[in-house]
Amino acid sequence: MSAPYDDNNPAATPPTLRRQFGLREAITITVGTVIGVGLFTTGGNIVGLMGPSVIIATLVAMLVSIYPALLYAEMGAALPYAGGTYQYAGLGLGRPLGMLAGWNFIISLVAVTGGESLAFAYYFKTVFLAIGIELPVPDVVLACIALVLFIVTNVRGVQITGRLQNGFMFFFWGVAVIWFLTMIPEVSLPTFVTAPTFLGSMDAFGFIAAVAMIWWCFAGFETCCGMGEEIRYPSINIPRALKLAPFIIFAVNGAFQWFLVGITPAEAIPGLAEAAAPYAEAMMSAGILGLPLLLLALGVAFGGDFSTLNASIAVPPRYLFTMARDGAMPRVFAKVHPRFRTPYVAIIALGVLSILLVATSTLDFIASLSLFADLFYYIIGIAAALGLRRRMPDLARPFRVPGVAVGVPVSIVIYAVMMSQLGTEPLVVGAAWCVIGLAVFFICQSRYGKPEPVSVAEALPGADEVPGAEEAAKMDREYRAWKIVVTACCIVVALLYAVPMLAG
Repeated sequence: MSAPYDDNNPAATPPTLRRQFGLREAITITVGTVIGVGLFTTGGNIVGLMGPSVIIATLVAMLVSIYPALLYAEMGAALPYAGGTYQYAGLGLGRPLGMLAGWNFIISLVAVTGGESLAFAYYFKTVFLAIGIELPVPDVVLACIALVLFIVTNVRGVQITGRLQNGFMFFFWGVAVIWFLTMIPEVSLPTFVTAPTFLGSMDAFGFIAAVAMIWWCFAGFETCCGMGEEIRYPSINIPRALKLAPFIIFAVNGAFQWFLVGITPAEAIPGLAEAAAPYAEAMMSAGILGLPLLLLALGVAFGGDFSTLNASIAVPPRYLFTMARDGAMPRVFAKVHPRFRTPYVAIIALGVLSILLVATSTLDFIASLSLFADLFYYIIGIAAALGLRRRMPDLARPFRVPGVAVGVPVSIVIYAVMMSQLGTEPLVVGAAWCVIGLAVFFICQSRYGKPEPVSVAEALPGADEVPGAEEAAKMDREYRAWKIVVTACCIVVALLYAVPMLAG
């Protein structure tokens, strides 16, 4: 692991990233990466296949995310580097596997960024449709404008990124609650008692495939680890954020799926499987227009989509920045803005790549690669936890996960089974992408050489800082409040599905 590098003056100490994120930002940047295009597309499509039984697949997707999230909590607390899994795998499994982890994470989030910008364009235009106005602007133009906006704000500082993320997420949750309340009279409870017979049966492989697609709505539960160098008191805040993230994602997905099942006419539920925008199309098929449709479009566009765009433009550059700092990628990407203290070259480069994917309509190809990249990246990350235990047994671990010798292999098998459901094209394209990444890595390594190892304290100023008694008490109160709210939300979601069935 190398110390930060200044390409213009190697002897100088370059600007470093700034620690400005607390628990709230660690949670919102993580959850915001997830609650977006997956929830409002893939998650809705599975409702068309499973009806109310979708909650079972969502519960399983949460369960297979909890232990890996705890593994990331251990690694993130012990090694709070920018670049998360790239760093963990590099130390625990070797630099080539670390590079493959970072390489696949980047392309998976670039695909999400492009898809999310197009989703924003659709729902932004739906805002105007809800009030009777058809906006004569192509989706691609709106998507590219949104991408440019977030490239600029992310370059201008992590504090702006964090404040925007908090605003987007709390706006989304606020609008979601209002939308839920307006939708309650439209929900048909009998649908939850007896699913339409024409939904058909699903075998074991079909269920695994459904879980894999729902799991995509959870992918990103470790996002805050990628910004480990910008989180205050990382040994405390990173584990706390990761303990909560899978449950927050479950509650949000389960609640929206419940309303989607309840408001969609029974005969229209199978059509959701192929719907490009399941929630908007379900409301239109049920004749629910006006204010409810406006609320949905506002919440998705300026809450869900914007929170995901902000996070997905912020986090991948931290991976590229760290890989370049270590000499695994061209060093130009390791530049830090002297005023804003952000990896501005990496942010601009990946942002421009997302714009090109959207503008040239090559996003579908990258999206298929994203499915492989997500799962492969997590398999490497999970394996890194065991590798770190064996290679660095004396590493200080403020948070420690039990049962790693069993939990890691079991988790890898589960994720490998989900990967087996992707089909041939993503696997072939994914393998080709890995070969390209390794070629770039070995070229860069031959040019720059291997980085000299440094301690966490040397590489990460402030990583071992301990809060004072007053600050610690404040942090404990905040975490306690989050736990109470998240627990209550999960219980409510479980009751939403259970009560109609028990009453029926």
